[in-house]
Amino acid sequence: MTLAFTFPFDAGPFAWILVPMAFIAVVFVIERAMFLHRGLVLSSDFIEGVRNNLRAGRPLEALAACEESPGPVPRVVKAALLRMEAGGDAMRAAATEAALLELPVLERRLGTIAAIGRTAPLIGLAGAVLAGFDFVTAMRDGSVFASADSLLGHAQEALAVAGFALTISAVCSLAHHFLVGRVRSIVTEMEFAAHSILTFVTHELPAERPPEKA
Repeated sequence: MTLAFTFPFDAGPFAWILVPMAFIAVVFVIERAMFLHRGLVLSSDFIEGVRNNLRAGRPLEALAACEESPGPVPRVVKAALLRMEAGGDAMRAAATEAALLELPVLERRLGTIAAIGRTAPLIGLAGAVLAGFDFVTAMRDGSVFASADSLLGHAQEALAVAGFALTISAVCSLAHHFLVGRVRSIVTEMEFAAHSILTFVTHELPAERPPEKA
């Protein structure tokens, strides 16, 4: 009687290396997707609210809006606003420094996801080669010459571990591409927000204020 093939129990030892790798990749992808989704603030709406507070002469309310809004964009704007009295160059330097501090947080775990995607096919290939070696050894020894079921079990093992490894690699590659796109979108939003608030404070806001009476 032919026994049903059960994965990963019948897929060889390398399958047990791939299973925790797949679990780690799934956990990291979900965590990063949720984190980057929360950090993607529509900078146009946020900046308009900050502008309205500054236009009305309420800088503390503008800073409070930055504190209450999640994500890296408000933190970059807050860093620029804190140096508002020091001039445009100081604001630009503060915004740049804040953005550089945010980048490692945004890119966290992306390297691990990419590494799993690159390593999984190699582990799958090693498992397939090992299963193929057992297959060839069994045929050469003749110990299972009359048992096609035993021979095909090795073939199933090789195909299963290789297919599982390729699936992990494909999912990790797509997820990494998606998450890198999210990071780039947030970086673009940070650059847009910093430029908008800097332009407003240094050029538009002085023009909107009425001239002081002598």
